[in-house]
Amino acid sequence: MTDDALKLLLLEDDPKLGPIMRDILALDWEVTLATDLAAARACAEADIFDVAVVDRRLPDGDGTEFITWLRGRGSGMPILMLTALGEIGDKVSGLDAGANDYLVKPFDFQELGARLRALTRDYSRRGEGVEIGGWTYFAHNGTIESPYTGRVVLTEKEAALLGELVKQPDTAFTRQQLLTAVFDRGEQEGTVDTYVHYIRRKTERSLIETVRGVGYRLGTPA
Repeated sequence: MTDDALKLLLLEDDPKLGPIMRDILALDWEVTLATDLAAARACAEADIFDVAVVDRRLPDGDGTEFITWLRGRGSGMPILMLTALGEIGDKVSGLDAGANDYLVKPFDFQELGARLRALTRDYSRRGEGVEIGGWTYFAHNGTIESPYTGRVVLTEKEAALLGELVKQPDTAFTRQQLLTAVFDRGEQEGTVDTYVHYIRRKTERSLIETVRGVGYRLGTPA
């Protein structure tokens, strides 16, 4: 696994398959394994993930419940449903719940890897600018280009915070999620507010939108 590996949430309750999948996927991804719906929800509330692999039959419910819950919170994270339920009706209900892809067990790890790379391809580009309204963000060097005055240099933490918002532009993130993803252990949630202020001061206020009762989301400045 490289230092810039994307974060993968694996929801799999099989006591043998889960750890095997975790260890194999960990060669390319930063993997967190959850074995039931409650644990998966806790992980999603505490951290930001780039992609999820979700089993269907779980000890406390159906994996589609987790997907519906995520989508209801505004999460645009790519999700692959991985399950032994392979009938057409099962696939349709999984995709209708909000999954982006559906793979039936038994599966080939090479195919799983290829599907995950396809799902996250837009999030893992390096060196390309990402449009944020009239601004352009460049992840590879931590700069953002103004439509008026040229490029603005962000600090490492400012760039990391904006980068997390850019990955899922339609998702409203809690302060705790952003704190866990970007900042060092021991920092308080107010640190997130401080760095949002720093970014807004260097750019414009509408670049990051405040979502009342939740936290922050990428804005759409003119």
